[in-house]
Amino acid sequence: MRAQSSATAASPIAVSAPREIRGLGTVQAALGVVAFSLTFPATAWGLESFGPWSLVAVRGVLAALVAGGCLLALRVRLPARRHLAGLAVVAAGVVLGFPTLTTLALQTSTTAHAAVVVGLLPLTTAVFSALRTGARPSRRFWLAAVAGAAAVLAFTVGQSGGALTTADGYLFGALLVCAAGYTEGGRLARVMPGWQVIGWALVLCLPLTVPAAALALSYEPVRLSAHGVAGLVWVALGSQFLGLVVWYRGMAAIGIPRASQLQLAQPLLTLVWSALLLGEHFTVAAPLTALAVLVCIAVTQRS
Repeated sequence: MRAQSSATAASPIAVSAPREIRGLGTVQAALGVVAFSLTFPATAWGLESFGPWSLVAVRGVLAALVAGGCLLALRVRLPARRHLAGLAVVAAGVVLGFPTLTTLALQTSTTAHAAVVVGLLPLTTAVFSALRTGARPSRRFWLAAVAGAAAVLAFTVGQSGGALTTADGYLFGALLVCAAGYTEGGRLARVMPGWQVIGWALVLCLPLTVPAAALALSYEPVRLSAHGVAGLVWVALGSQFLGLVVWYRGMAAIGIPRASQLQLAQPLLTLVWSALLLGEHFTVAAPLTALAVLVCIAVTQRS
């Protein structure tokens, strides 16, 4: 028994591997958050050249072509039939629902306002995760998550003057469908590589996105510009594919509730990008909210 204990203690892999996996998962989830934080500014750029329906459909087609090419080049087998329902949820929530609803919202809402509303996504994802996977985070975790969401909500209400708009309705709908897609994608990423989860979800949507893109482009005017093209490329490849690849890998490694709380930093990152890339302005409440959110992230990560 003593020899076995000594051998176990002397094995650095046995002791450090879980911590290394968690650390790598946290980094991957954080990279996904950075990629997502650029989505709204990139969408605003894309809307300079494309109509809302064209932008959503074309981004889905471009991302699916890249993902499909990777799946084909690596000769990845078709997903098992038991995973198709989960992939359909990912496709409906992340590939179709969230991009459509947020793009419609950004026609009348600033990216800063949209960012803070979508800041409620971590709490929404944690709730969906608890319902879907049976996860039971600690009470301290929930208190910190609710506090972070309350800080974001207070910021949102303060910015909008206390009145909710049609754009807010689109954004709250986007919260629900995206949380469902994140939860199901994180669950599937435990049984298949994360890039395959979003890759197959994108490919499954091609029968819808290809005709939708052709129809939308025939009705909505296209005025190509450097900003418009750059925005389209980022939302298609950065947000829709690469960002989700590292995000799902991170969720699979550290758990859906914990990874979702890293997104509390996303609205504040988006505020920075909005100021730098779009010239938008925000009040002094932003750094105060940032401090509150970072404290909540620290608490949830330790819970």
